Amino acid sequence: MLETQIYNEKIETVLQNISKVIIGKDEVATLSLVALLAGGHVLLEDVPGVGKTMLVRTIAKSLDCDFKRIQFTPDLLPSDITGVSIYNPKEMEFEFRAGPILGNIILADEINRTSPKTQSSLLEAMEENSVTVDGQTLPLKAPFFVMATQNPIEYEGTYPLPEAQLDRFILKLKMGYPSYQDELEMLERTARNHPIGAIHSVLSREELISIQEEVKDIYIDRNVQQYIINLVTRTRENPSIYLGVSPRGSIALMKAAKAYAYIHDRNYVLPDDVKFLAPFVMAHRIILTSEAKYEGETNEDIIASIVKTTHIPIRKEFLE
Repeated sequence: MLETQIYNEKIETVLQNISKVIIGKDEVATLSLVALLAGGHVLLEDVPGVGKTMLVRTIAKSLDCDFKRIQFTPDLLPSDITGVSIYNPKEMEFEFRAGPILGNIILADEINRTSPKTQSSLLEAMEENSVTVDGQTLPLKAPFFVMATQNPIEYEGTYPLPEAQLDRFILKLKMGYPSYQDELEMLERTARNHPIGAIHSVLSREELISIQEEVKDIYIDRNVQQYIINLVTRTRENPSIYLGVSPRGSIALMKAAKAYAYIHDRNYVLPDDVKFLAPFVMAHRIILTSEAKYEGETNEDIIASIVKTTHIPIRKEFLE
């Protein structure tokens, strides 16, 4: 129990590091760590210049892990991500040169700037924790965490992520513009030197892996599991939704709830954890009907309505 408490203190230190660089975005920072501890990946979608890349860099600097950055461009090839075998004339054999995906913390910057073929090269890595190069499957190092950024698809020169790719992200987050006071403080902090230069690692690779294993042991009651299934089932029955949340989405919501409980120093999941996380886990996993889109409904609005109207199961002994 004491060991868990120490880890929670270190997680709090990571959050403090982020708050020194990214001002006024505590919720986004916490949710990013939820995805990391749950063993998932994050998609950050917002307009340029609001701090998406800086958030990922700050998290990476706070962790003593191998950090790699992939800048997605229209001419990027799948081999630029996974790696390639190059012939060495001196040794008279091919040598494998690993791509940036073979790291621990991966920043996939502006992922929707590249072609769908290159985007799909991340699928195996994000789902299977391995990559296949020249017919050989290579396992990825633990921990493996992808934070991808993208600009809204309304911007020119972007390619919408396919549904199969979106489903691989445990959470989809938006930064949003800072408030007046937060932006003013940002100017003051960066007047001379950027605060990210003073950030140091506070969590080792081994400690992070240990925490991820502890998160798996967080207790989730059957009633809370039923609540998750009820939420997911309603997305499949909603007339405004063409494609509902998949079983992978149910598992993602459970894993995220466990990590959220751990960060809040609990060894059990509350229904409120699921209720809070549902929009971030489920909204990007549904496809609306053409009629719903025409009427101006959004994924977020539909999920918010489902969460609001879905009954939270209560164990019978609590009613007696």
